[in-house]
Amino acid sequence: MSIEIGEVISVKGTNIIIELYEESNKETLFYNGEKFNGVSIQEFVLIRRGFKDIVARVQGEYLDERFKDEENNCYIRKVELSPIGYFQFDEFFEGIKHLPMIRDVAYLMSDTQVKSIFGKTDDSFIVGETLIEEIPVSLPWSKLFNTHMGVFGNTGSGKSNTLTNLYTTLFRNKRDSFGGKSHFIIIDFNGEYTNDQLIAKNEGKKVYELDTRNNDGDKFPLTNEIFWDEELFGILFKATENTQKPFLKRVVSGRNKYQQYTDSLQKYVQSTVKRALVSTSQKKEFVELIAEIAKLVGSQDLQQTVREMAWHSNQNTLYFPCRARPSFLDGGENNLTFRTHCEQQINGINIVDLSPFSELKLRINIQLLSDLISGYVQFDHIQPLLKRVEASLTALDRVFEISEKQPVEALLSVISLRKTNQEIKKVLPLLLAKFYYGMHKQKVLNQNPPQQTFHMIIDEAHNILSTQSNRESESWKDYRLELFEEIIKEGRKFGFFLTLSSQRPADISPTIMSQLHNFFIHRLVNDRDLTLLENTISSLDDISRQMIPNLSKGCAVITGTSFDIPMVVQFSEMPNGSRPDSDDIDIGSLWS
Repeated sequence: MSIEIGEVISVKGTNIIIELYEESNKETLFYNGEKFNGVSIQEFVLIRRGFKDIVARVQGEYLDERFKDEENNCYIRKVELSPIGYFQFDEFFEGIKHLPMIRDVAYLMSDTQVKSIFGKTDDSFIVGETLIEEIPVSLPWSKLFNTHMGVFGNTGSGKSNTLTNLYTTLFRNKRDSFGGKSHFIIIDFNGEYTNDQLIAKNEGKKVYELDTRNNDGDKFPLTNEIFWDEELFGILFKATENTQKPFLKRVVSGRNKYQQYTDSLQKYVQSTVKRALVSTSQKKEFVELIAEIAKLVGSQDLQQTVREMAWHSNQNTLYFPCRARPSFLDGGENNLTFRTHCEQQINGINIVDLSPFSELKLRINIQLLSDLISGYVQFDHIQPLLKRVEASLTALDRVFEISEKQPVEALLSVISLRKTNQEIKKVLPLLLAKFYYGMHKQKVLNQNPPQQTFHMIIDEAHNILSTQSNRESESWKDYRLELFEEIIKEGRKFGFFLTLSSQRPADISPTIMSQLHNFFIHRLVNDRDLTLLENTISSLDDISRQMIPNLSKGCAVITGTSFDIPMVVQFSEMPNGSRPDSDDIDIGSLWS
């Protein structure tokens, strides 16, 4: 038995009011050697209804001044409760199935009963303790890591520590059981996980520290199949819909059509340059394009020839002003000027060891030259695209290695973007998500359920999942969000799971937020963030929601499909060497 504390006097929907006995106004009580917490906000109360014990949580209390206990000369204390579940045969079931009736007796719950509400404790997976009850909290790992998760909180609230705590605990207990069946990748914007956080580097961790400032950083391997994609190029280089995107599609489709033939690119370059110089409808832009092509293929002779070439505006043709006659390229393969000054140099073009980025620049320039010859495009419509390609490829070349080599299949891969520019911070997570999601999907396509899982952890997720960014085109934003929305909506079926960490959940796409299964919510004070959580998380009760702006560092409200009830948990602080590299500056020591 337990300690009787009062009886039900009102039931309106799920709002229950009990009238307390005077002797129940104690902070702590002991009965038969067991400890019982008194009645206060957020505590649990048991209401007996027949053979079932209904569990309710205290939402508020008040003194009813209309009625007075004359014997004890005090007003009647009343408590408002909200049911959260019930006990049947000493087992707790979450959810509202039974409601009490008037005059049902309410009892205090022992510590043992309260612990059973939070589930069976696995000593190996303890990450902290409940704030009020001080009960150790262990992760229901089998129900948690096969879901999409969100860790949210203002800067300095402890969300990085929580994220580290979750996955360090998982790796510590389950690393030997993965056996190549699960892989994890962290997109690390601030370089917080590049040392021995989560697991040590010699225990299955691969770190890519990318750097766009120079060539000293690591390069992430990307397959040709992912890189050579016209849709991706269109987004990367902000191509216009009606002219530049069809142009890029011709570049990629031409490569795909002929790449299996030996020396196909070299022959294509030779034939296109020849077509330009023997054309009867030449254009002044030919000089600039052929000069760039000669530079990319490394032909010194052709570069010298083009330097001596000029455009004759009166005759609308190319000519050599400083060479002896014949000097005009009047068109036709038998043109004496072409045979004398150009044919040998074109035949001498030899393309060897061209990097994928140089190949892309070459193919874009040669395709433009070919289209100008055929009259498909206007040079002025495509030239801005050339400038954007030139500006982007330098940074891309420093962070990507394009080949058929797959990335190392480490248990945990960390991609640090701390030293990259803003463009790469936008582009690279998109490429990684597209690459890994496509690769994993192919592996498990014929497996039901999937026999392998992939877990992508995105720290500072608002950087790439924001709907508010004004620094990018609408098409790029739409493509980026559509990809991640597809992953979060369809990824679960293929064993592909996202964990998002962010300071501003309101900036993240509402579609993505609505598809998260579990939430770890640290201190948030912005009204937009709090409103979003209220509209998104149906399992978050009023009291827990009201606590969010005032949570202490390291304290979080946990709720979601993997937890029976919302919990307010104080997460254990990670020890030195395991903490993410995000500690506050000790300004006292710095200025001492």
